[in-house]
Amino acid sequence: MSKKSPTSSRRKAKTAPDRPFDADTLKRAKKIASTYRLVLEKNEAVGFVGSSIELPTVFTDGLTPASCVESTQQALVYAVATMLESGQNPPAAASMQRRNVQVNVRLTAQEKLRLTEAARRQGFKGVSDFVRIAALDRTNAA
Repeated sequence: MSKKSPTSSRRKAKTAPDRPFDADTLKRAKKIASTYRLVLEKNEAVGFVGSSIELPTVFTDGLTPASCVESTQQALVYAVATMLESGQNPPAAASMQRRNVQVNVRLTAQEKLRLTEAARRQGFKGVSDFVRIAALDRTNAA
């Protein structure tokens, strides 16, 4: 039987999903997530659905606007804490980022429709942010 080294045990424990977040990580995550711009939408089935500009694929719901804001903020804190613990850089607040450079891409009508449908399925309101984030994710994976 092989023994696990203390280093590998620590590494595994740090990324285990069934344990609380480190207090410092959670504090950092709360600070970052508190700067995110929330988006609430009325939804007849659940009351309200909330997400953020910075992390549009993180969303929750609530019966009232206040409960939706609270659950959305909590979900964002957990998402940011997860990113921090896995070594990723959470996005900066939208208010801190100026997008002043434009890239134009020509698509067929069918391509645009496919991208629009994929964007909506993943919680994006439009194709631009979906394409930007997908392309940036792809460059980070390389």
